[in-house]
Amino acid sequence: MYTPSYRTSSPDRWTLPRPYSDASQRFMKFGAVQPMHEPTLWQRLFRVN
Repeated sequence: MYTPSYRTSSPDRWTLPRPYSDASQRFMKFGAVQPMHEPTLWQRLFRVN
């Protein structure tokens, strides 16, 4: 027989982290947003996107 389980408390921050509400707070902690890939030599020399 199936017996449903009930959660009696809210999940903790480790299992359900909350996003930063302010962009400036995120910037202070992690710094500027970085690209997901490394630019090639050509892109670095001529700043081609």
